[in-house]
Amino acid sequence: MTEIATAPKVEEKLFQNRYLVDAGKPHIRVREHETPSASLLAMTRLCPAGCYAVTESGQVEVAADGCLECGTCRIVTRKTGEVEWNYPRGGFGVLYKFG
Repeated sequence: MTEIATAPKVEEKLFQNRYLVDAGKPHIRVREHETPSASLLAMTRLCPAGCYAVTESGQVEVAADGCLECGTCRIVTRKTGEVEWNYPRGGFGVLYKFG
């Protein structure tokens, strides 16, 4: 009987990446807001790294540690401007193991 090889899960591949935190200088910031827009709330589901969360007070916050720098939040919140996104300083951010 032959065994079928299973492809590694995305989570397993992402776990092998490393992230160098630039302490005190996050490259993503959520602007202050009273009520988050639908676009900002969508980031809690759309961010592939799971960096966005809703607080108990109903605000959306970001933990940039582990960000994949894919730009999804830049695109989704482009019209509302609720997210400030810049590339991390040189040497910081995600370090991809597989390119």
